[in-house]
Amino acid sequence: MAIEFNTIQKEGLSVQIANAIRNAILEGRLAGEERLPSEADLAERFGVSRSTVREALKRLAAQNLIRSERGSSGGAFVNRMTWAEAQDNLMTTTRLLIGMNDIPLEDAIEARFALEAAALPLAAEKRTDEQLSELAREISRQRNRDTSDEDFCASDVAFHSAVARATDNPILVFQLSAAFEAMQPLMNMLVYRLRDRERIADLHQALADALAARDSTAAAQHLDALSAYTRELAAQRRKPRSA
Repeated sequence: MAIEFNTIQKEGLSVQIANAIRNAILEGRLAGEERLPSEADLAERFGVSRSTVREALKRLAAQNLIRSERGSSGGAFVNRMTWAEAQDNLMTTTRLLIGMNDIPLEDAIEARFALEAAALPLAAEKRTDEQLSELAREISRQRNRDTSDEDFCASDVAFHSAVARATDNPILVFQLSAAFEAMQPLMNMLVYRLRDRERIADLHQALADALAARDSTAAAQHLDALSAYTRELAAQRRKPRSA
């Protein structure tokens, strides 16, 4: 067992115990699906009461880090978090940080496009025909006059998420897709009444064509153009307020 038992102070015992176990999980000293010692064993090792240990385990369960199972083979087990769960958590946290800290739209635009630009060389190198077909489907959806504004926004996110998946790197896909899911809807919501949908579809087509040609330089140029257009829309949105 790789939990540090000797760092617990007298105040806030349950919080400190929860943190000690949490650190062991985050640092890989406790593996996914590994069973924790019993409450009695943890209480003895930490030198605290079982009720204090129980409170610490409740904190960890609330963070979805562990789960409890009943029965003769039950106990507390380390959860194995899926990519989808982690991405959802990151997306929610990003949205909260932007919304609660009054992040300027321009900063969100800059960060969102800088992240995607960094992934373009890998996407150009590793993209598959299936991913190119996915990009083409989303562009077709965007050009369809019957596509609602809401569906256009969803297609916009899907298009750039497909670019992220083209990197064939799970960490990049995780980070980028969460960023797109968190920031792209925010930007779309603020500027969708001002934008030219055909212009966006044209820029998406140029980006897809560059990826098809495995030309990361051209892809970066087209993404820069899309970023510039998005900032232009954000500036237009500010004008009536300034007036």
